[in-house]
Amino acid sequence: MVPVRWGSRKAGLLVVFVVIGLSTTIYSSPARSETCVLPPEHEGVTFPIEKLDPDWACRLHVIIDNYTTTSKVGPLRTDFPESLYRQLLDRPPLIGALINRMDLGLYKSEARGPSRFWGHDGEGTGGIVQLVYQDHTCRVYYFEGSHDSRLLPNIAGKAVVFLKMDPVKSADGMEAVNSTMVSYMKLDNRVLSGLVFMLQPLIRGAVSRKLGKGLETVNRLSFLMRQHPDRVLLEALGPPAFPDEDVAFLKQALDDLSHSSGAISSRTTSP
Repeated sequence: MVPVRWGSRKAGLLVVFVVIGLSTTIYSSPARSETCVLPPEHEGVTFPIEKLDPDWACRLHVIIDNYTTTSKVGPLRTDFPESLYRQLLDRPPLIGALINRMDLGLYKSEARGPSRFWGHDGEGTGGIVQLVYQDHTCRVYYFEGSHDSRLLPNIAGKAVVFLKMDPVKSADGMEAVNSTMVSYMKLDNRVLSGLVFMLQPLIRGAVSRKLGKGLETVNRLSFLMRQHPDRVLLEALGPPAFPDEDVAFLKQALDDLSHSSGAISSRTTSP
């Protein structure tokens, strides 16, 4: 439960489902860095802001205090056990590749340094995601990227994304995670920012749809990994080959999911 600096090893699955999104704030008893003030509560969700590195707190403060638009998504359920979900957050390239091979989307991701990943959703949105902080229940990300579409051509900006993870169990006892994302976006283009009162509904809707779609895509992947592990593994072993470390991780994850699903199934069907 320490701040993640540029030299740490982990970064986020938000490369897969974060694009240019962000969210409103409810101010209460702000946490204070050396020079910046950030509230711990965002959209009713509390984050350990006081544990952020002071330099990062100031970089995030610029965006949060001057955001162009905001968004909240969730809680949305993903049918992965908590421990596996957190491990997958650290492997954006693997998740992006699996989503592509299972024909669930066009996501791409590449490592660009410790805790730093490039990602693209295949629909015009891409950029660099940096993991700023993590613990067992939340993560904080910094994003720089752009979006290009007919309605919103060539929009560049920066974002702060807060991710809260709550372990839950379904009615049949299956482990899952509820994810809530609170995000802030600041456009680089001053002209567009000046027209924020006109753009906010359009941008907020696009952000919410993309964040929600990303989480839904990950949930669809979790279903395939539970119900069709052999198919998932076959796709992973096909060319181009995954790194040996990713293959070993995936085999173990599929085995664990198969056993947990099988145990729950046997309990629910027993007389």
